[in-house]
Amino acid sequence: MKEQRRVVVTGLGVVSPLGTGVEKNWRAILEGKSGIRKITRFDSDPFASRIAGEVPDFKGEDFIEPKEVKKMDLFIQYALGAAAMAVEDSGIKIEGEFADDVGVIIGVGLCGLDTIEVTHKAMLDGGPRKISPFFIPKVISNLAAGHIAIRYGAKGVNWTPTSACASGTHAIGEAFHLIRRGMQDAVIAGGAESVITPLGVGGFAAMKALSTRNDEPERASRPFDKDRDGFVIG
Repeated sequence: MKEQRRVVVTGLGVVSPLGTGVEKNWRAILEGKSGIRKITRFDSDPFASRIAGEVPDFKGEDFIEPKEVKKMDLFIQYALGAAAMAVEDSGIKIEGEFADDVGVIIGVGLCGLDTIEVTHKAMLDGGPRKISPFFIPKVISNLAAGHIAIRYGAKGVNWTPTSACASGTHAIGEAFHLIRRGMQDAVIAGGAESVITPLGVGGFAAMKALSTRNDEPERASRPFDKDRDGFVIG
């Protein structure tokens, strides 16, 4: 085992309900803005919870070749977008023998729900011939980390922790320990998710887990408040 070393965050990339990019997110945080609003991706009126943290401005084509976008669920696109910004921000060059010691760990909770819903409907309407050959590669959770590794040539550790809402945090924590212990020189780490779908929202709502503060979306996420009535999906 290599000697322990200091761990430094050298690059950041953010895709969130506050927008795409670190500067946009930091500015919104300083201004006290909320990214929670009424759901627009589907008709949420029949649902008990009708608010969520949708990403308002992300375009996969800004980070991924257009022909490749259709092969990826949105959570993979988010991961690649955030990774692209982080890699550029860091200035890291993944090449030669160094590539063997660069890992990728991306935490994912529920993976490609939207793709699962769309594909299931297509199969029910038209039979198994309507199932896309990209279905499985689009929904497997570790394909977020896989696509990042392929794109940047990172040949080190590559895996996906799944621990519900803590998945991304666990990914960063694991990256920290690998570098500190000298097992990797660098790790692209974070979390990605895209479950604002009828099934995702409906499932959490059925558990009574989501906030129903639909008339005050910007005040709905209050994790330590005595009047908290659930979390907000994002």
